[in-house]
Amino acid sequence: MTVDLAEVLEFAIEVAKAAGTEIVKGSEARLASSAGADEKKNTADLVTETDQSTERLVRKLIAEKYPDHKFIGEESYAAGDIEPVTGAPTWIIDPIDGTTNFVKGFQFVCISIGFTVDAEPAVGVIYAPFMGYLYTARKGNGSYLTTPLHPEPRKLPLAPPTTLPSLRGALLALEWGSDRSKDVVEKKSRSFARLMGDPESVEGGLMALGARSLGSSALNFSHVAMGCLDAYWEIGCWAWDVCAGIVIAREAGCIVVGSSAEARSALMLPNFEEHVPSTVLTGRKYLVVRKIGDSAEESGRDAQIRTIRQMYDAIEEWDV
Repeated sequence: MTVDLAEVLEFAIEVAKAAGTEIVKGSEARLASSAGADEKKNTADLVTETDQSTERLVRKLIAEKYPDHKFIGEESYAAGDIEPVTGAPTWIIDPIDGTTNFVKGFQFVCISIGFTVDAEPAVGVIYAPFMGYLYTARKGNGSYLTTPLHPEPRKLPLAPPTTLPSLRGALLALEWGSDRSKDVVEKKSRSFARLMGDPESVEGGLMALGARSLGSSALNFSHVAMGCLDAYWEIGCWAWDVCAGIVIAREAGCIVVGSSAEARSALMLPNFEEHVPSTVLTGRKYLVVRKIGDSAEESGRDAQIRTIRQMYDAIEEWDV
């Protein structure tokens, strides 16, 4: 099936804006009625009526435009409509990424619309309606951002990439996630301690500059693409959390890898990102490193690879 990615991107932008309106309306209705959210797994993993209504709207619009395309959505999956990622043109949607933020009125909320061809992320649109930030990308054509202050698309990263001699200068995105079981929390705690800790008192401490938790995988990817976050690491996300972000990040010069074992194996190969894309989308382990500028000592790409190795030396992984 021949797919016009430019047309898909333009349509995805229209759908994202329509979904954004639905999200804002849902927030206003929720606040007006003072209706709380239902618990899904625990208080850190909340689902709202707006999730379902937004996904229904998106699915309807896509089915009308592209009836032959497949659809994978977070809410559909939760309801038992489980579609695998195949080579067919497929829309992979998170209607509200950052549902806890949505419930609490924290503005880092977005719709994430990814599109795959041959199981490879090819188009990504992430729209944060409360802030008016629209991130867009299609494979081979770069990533762009529009905002209310800058309505004309600006290419990502927003500024020439700076060097990153070590993690001491890095601002990282790290999330606690919804799995708060003892083993996972302890592994995350030790990993965070090594990434952030002073090496004089924390064994293996790298003393990164700082850490942020935006509460949205898609917006973490987007901020690394912008260049205002240096790296993002998380285990436990799903394809709908990351599909759009993978395209946006890669088209902005970021490196996106999966598990430590996959990354270390691929790092030995030329153009190593091309050897791991299918496993990255569905592997549920993600590390994103921003585009880094060249220095007198190393190229930007070598600096990205060094940063990946440093991160994975500090991180403990687990099976999801």
